[in-house]
Amino acid sequence: MRMRHVLACSATAVATGLIAAVAAAPAQAAEYSSALKLKGVQYDAPGSDSNNCRTGNTKNEYLTIKNYSSSANVNLKGYVVKDATGNKFTFTANHTLQPGDYVKLRGGKGTDSDANNVVYRQNCNFMWNNDKDTIYFYKPSGSRADVHAYTKSGSDRDGNGYVGFHG
Repeated sequence: MRMRHVLACSATAVATGLIAAVAAAPAQAAEYSSALKLKGVQYDAPGSDSNNCRTGNTKNEYLTIKNYSSSANVNLKGYVVKDATGNKFTFTANHTLQPGDYVKLRGGKGTDSDANNVVYRQNCNFMWNNDKDTIYFYKPSGSRADVHAYTKSGSDRDGNGYVGFHG
């Protein structure tokens, strides 16, 4: 009788663990189901922070988004980037990334360029916090394409203000 009780408890524990793993899998799978992923972020622009549009360094703060697909072209139009406090940027123009291609979403004002792989937020305020933040990346459908959190002390080992997420 005692042996069956132990087996029943073990079976229950295994089943509970299996249910927890299955329940966690869809959220994890959804996060990485997109061809587009966050490659890395220059969250702390080099130099003294200044969000002055003319002389500041917000253009040196950027998020790199890469197409990790081996065959699909992906248009960024409608994709949304947000931070933990709700600051957001929506890609409103067509900008197609071929397999292996990337774009740097920069702060500040400038001219978007497919040739130079750059899109500007047209906003001179910094988006990413210098100590910690979470970056959310959403598909045009509203489903999550990717998400990453960073901390200056835990994620930026060399202290250069850049954190890589996907190779």
